[in-house]
Amino acid sequence: MRSETRLDDNLDIATRLGGRCITLIGLMGAGKSTVGRKLSQMLALPFHDTDTEIETAAQMSVAELFASYGEPEFRALEARVVARLAREGPHVLATGGGAYMATETREILRERAVTVWLKADVDVLMDRVQRRGNRPLLAAADPRAVMLSLIDKRYPVYAAADITIVSRNVRREVIAEEIIAALDRFLPGDPA
Repeated sequence: MRSETRLDDNLDIATRLGGRCITLIGLMGAGKSTVGRKLSQMLALPFHDTDTEIETAAQMSVAELFASYGEPEFRALEARVVARLAREGPHVLATGGGAYMATETREILRERAVTVWLKADVDVLMDRVQRRGNRPLLAAADPRAVMLSLIDKRYPVYAAADITIVSRNVRREVIAEEIIAALDRFLPGDPA
């Protein structure tokens, strides 16, 4: 009975989104893709990851795109992908860490999404990203200094998100449940 109620509540959240998507923002290592997949499963919504979409379209990895074309060209492609996906109706969208920094992207997401910032402290982020060596922005002599610089620049912008959830070292289901509870409080009670 309890799981049926939870499923009904989760489906209600999906209905109350109207035509909007749930867009996860935050720095690399915040858990956007991992939590996003679990959240989409719990809400019975499709899941999209902008990095995966970009890699499929370009037939190159994000690291290869950075190396071949540079960050500005990558960010332009990323903005186009986010704009397209934001218009595809209700789903969960995990974005790259820099996507929300573009003013036009923030405007599109303000209209077409409920934005959820997965906020994590530097130690959590560094622990997670050091497990994978494919982070072009951290290919530096002092990756922690780069991460701290990104926190300084991006956190004030990320703070404009509709919802903020603290990402920490707990099971992804815990974070997804916290997002669902926050969405329940945030979304209007009467579906559009």
